[in-house]
Amino acid sequence: MKNKLLNIPPVPAVLFAIISVQSGAAIAKGLFPAIGAAGTASLRIGISAVILLAVYRPNLLKIAVPQWKFVIPYGLSLGAMNLIFYLAIERIPLGLAVTLEFIGPLLVAVWGSKRLIDFVWILLAAAGIVLIAPWSNNGIDILGMLLALLAGGFWAAYIVLGGKISKIMKGGDAVATGMLFATILIVPIGILGNGLDSLTPTYFSLGIALALLSSAIPFTLEMKALGQLPARTFSILMSLEPAAASVCALIFLQEYLTFNEILAVILVVIASAGSTMTSKA
Repeated sequence: MKNKLLNIPPVPAVLFAIISVQSGAAIAKGLFPAIGAAGTASLRIGISAVILLAVYRPNLLKIAVPQWKFVIPYGLSLGAMNLIFYLAIERIPLGLAVTLEFIGPLLVAVWGSKRLIDFVWILLAAAGIVLIAPWSNNGIDILGMLLALLAGGFWAAYIVLGGKISKIMKGGDAVATGMLFATILIVPIGILGNGLDSLTPTYFSLGIALALLSSAIPFTLEMKALGQLPARTFSILMSLEPAAASVCALIFLQEYLTFNEILAVILVVIASAGSTMTSKA
């Protein structure tokens, strides 16, 4: 599996990662009533770490100091991003959470943009995000929105740090080592929250599927792509996440969006497609 994943070209790798992670998010939300967001995040991250460490077997003793300086914050950002995102989708629909979370990659795109056309696409995506903002009492949970935006900040850090670590460390080793530190950060929170007390064989099996779909497979594909694509291009491609999340939420969770919310997702997707087609990278 490892070699097949690493042989996928970078752009298809990102697209496969998007589909995989959003399908996993739908499974995760279904686990929330039983073990909570923190417990689900702990299950996902912990099992993912075991799988990735077993597959890639990184030699931690041979990791150099410059590599540690990036892989540790990379892993911590990865863990925080996932826990906070799960806390967000406990409160708001999956498609909206992903659209708001995209503010993180959007900031990365702004930072790397040098041409006027790039800012046109960025503004279009920003307009989509503005459509979701609770300018009136429309029932959207404010805390859920803020959590989604915070998760986006950690997503931005994940993109930047992932791009750097992919230049100085093998992709599989970086993901596995990073996931180890994500586990150290997140699993204690799940234990303290008593989310893992209700764990059953069925939930554990779903946790394995969740770990594969949401972490092991997509993070490996993303690390490969980050090593071959500029951070800005990677961020633009990842903006397809809201559309994938909305479709998966509709199929698996029966979550329906309002007209403005659907329009917001469409604007973000158009911005993504336009940016990709006009990018020089």
